[in-house]
Amino acid sequence: MPSLPAVVRRLRGTSSAVDLDSEAGRAFLQERVAFFNKVNFLISGAFFLAAGVMGAFYVVPEEARLQLRSALVHLATLLVSLGFWQLCRLRPRLPAGLLLTIDGASIAVPLLGFSLQMLGAPAGWVGQMSNALVLIFTNMTISRAIIVPAAAAHTARVSLLAAIPVAATILALPAAAGLPPRLAAVSPVWSLLWLVCAGVVATLASHVIYGLREEVEKARRLGQYTLEEKLGEGGMGTVYRARHAMLRRPTAIKLLPPDKAGRAALERFQREVQLTAALSHPNTVSVFDYGRTPDGIFYYAMEYLDGTNLEGLVRHDGPQPEGRVAHVLAQVASALVEAHGVGLIHRDIKPENVILCERGGIPDVAKVVDFGLVKDLEQGPSHLSRADVVQGTPLYLSPEAVKAPSEVGARSDLYGLGAVGYFLLTGQPVFPGATLVEVCSHHLHTPPVPPAERVGRELHPGLEALILACLEKDPARRPSSAAELRRRLQSLEGLPPWGEDEARAWWARWREGRDQRERAAPSARSSTVSIALEDRDTLVRPLV
Repeated sequence: MPSLPAVVRRLRGTSSAVDLDSEAGRAFLQERVAFFNKVNFLISGAFFLAAGVMGAFYVVPEEARLQLRSALVHLATLLVSLGFWQLCRLRPRLPAGLLLTIDGASIAVPLLGFSLQMLGAPAGWVGQMSNALVLIFTNMTISRAIIVPAAAAHTARVSLLAAIPVAATILALPAAAGLPPRLAAVSPVWSLLWLVCAGVVATLASHVIYGLREEVEKARRLGQYTLEEKLGEGGMGTVYRARHAMLRRPTAIKLLPPDKAGRAALERFQREVQLTAALSHPNTVSVFDYGRTPDGIFYYAMEYLDGTNLEGLVRHDGPQPEGRVAHVLAQVASALVEAHGVGLIHRDIKPENVILCERGGIPDVAKVVDFGLVKDLEQGPSHLSRADVVQGTPLYLSPEAVKAPSEVGARSDLYGLGAVGYFLLTGQPVFPGATLVEVCSHHLHTPPVPPAERVGRELHPGLEALILACLEKDPARRPSSAAELRRRLQSLEGLPPWGEDEARAWWARWREGRDQRERAAPSARSSTVSIALEDRDTLVRPLV
């Protein structure tokens, strides 16, 4: 005999059109069950009020005891629907087994109550009571099939369960009303046939809707992954949260859209996967898998980072404490140490490409993402990182990336990281500008305003000096390497404290306000651009 857990697993696997083992599937089913009970409560409540206004609850007014009993039973069914609705609405994570039980009870219990209301009706009301029960059963079973995602077999079982008290009442009504035996035997036949028809229609409705959901799931499936929610979009693809068919680890999927799937784009996309997968530093995003769907969509799977990028951090939380800024910059520098050590230059270090998250119980872990513009200094097709094209994000471009892209090197990433640190300290980019030409010209010719002057208060002098050193126009005057920058960041003394306790307190506040932030309108992202050589002359002249 199979064990109880095995039976529950079978029930989960065959009873629902959603994956109850996934958090998203279970949450969706709970939302739909809550909505079905809300509909039940509102419709049944409307009839309860109407009956109260008319002074009758499906019986003749002279039958006061029957009227009171009918009202109490009707009120009980209302409370059951209200209870199920509020339970599903207020308890965010009900177990899958309990959800399936509530799903069946949401229709069976109210129909049992309505059946009890009909018993004891006078002989003259038998036909009307039978018709009313059939109509209620039909409405509830078909509306449930439309609202609650379920396989046809599960809907058939739920409909059969709900039909038992209704059929028993329909069979009992003629005899209870004292009708002749022959008439009592013939009268319920048509009502029972309508019950069967309603159950069949509800089952067919579930079958059709379930089939449509499966088609949608197939359309959203990439290999072993199913897309769930769009997380963001950039120059080299769109990122979705996804779930694996077997593994339960959170995953993010990056897709190359069909309109960008030219030969050069495909080669760059594949190269991004290969280069990122070759990096193993804990501050670099990990790549799990790579593939191509039968219809030609390229994708790769990477670890899902449940946090915020640095742009979102500053947008919602303002300029950051110096201790935290130094902590984040040191982690990004560590990731660059590995990348530069194998001859890879990121070329697009910016706030949106650094994700701050919690990993393994450790708060404030920085992850570098999006190596789509990476330059391999040792090998690789030259046309993938063209020397005659300016590539990157204008607000964080190094001067040499504007005037001589062929000279972009490891210290260009340090310039971008210095600009990111400036943004974290001040809440503003180093060089704001109304146009691309204006921003790029500032990078080439304008000395940056010291962060302390920009915010109007004293900042840690060592950290400020190090950020300004990263923003030197001449790469030779910047820190010699990412390792040197990391060493200098970690050796700063007298920084305001930002340890694990401060970080944990911040993340607790961040999680509490997450829903409100997600409802807020997103700000415009800084865009990665490519500028051809012939268009660069307008950028290298100083602004007057």
